[in-house]
Amino acid sequence: MSEHVHETQVPRGVLAGAAAVVAIALLLATSARISGVGLTRMPEASQVAARELRFGDSADGAVVITGWPRGEVVEVLPPGTNGFARGVLRGMARERHRQEIGSEPPFRLVRWSDGRLSLDDPATGRRIELDAFGPANTAVFARLMGAPAATH
Repeated sequence: MSEHVHETQVPRGVLAGAAAVVAIALLLATSARISGVGLTRMPEASQVAARELRFGDSADGAVVITGWPRGEVVEVLPPGTNGFARGVLRGMARERHRQEIGSEPPFRLVRWSDGRLSLDDPATGRRIELDAFGPANTAVFARLMGAPAATH
């Protein structure tokens, strides 16, 4: 049995046309990026309030939140509650551990002029935009922005 191999060639004009379309698309995208055409920019928000806090674990599994620098207890998150807050704090602590930074430096909870709330770690440079996770998840952090010292 003999085999017949049929080679299909794409005409050079079609290849040149496809290459031209790709080149033009890249050129337009690059010029739009450089010139800012079609780019939507959000106005810069300014910080309207900030609170420096430290988060620590107690022997019973609660998270003890203290104000910095005075060390007053702001709130205690009982064991088994506030899963979102615990997850955020675990992620921040993991980054500090990775960079060999201890738990001494406080975190910074910031309210922005556009209403956003973020948790910043000045020691690592990491910022978590808390509002991205919805109001139910960020409620504990919103409470901490205006919470007076807890009496314990």
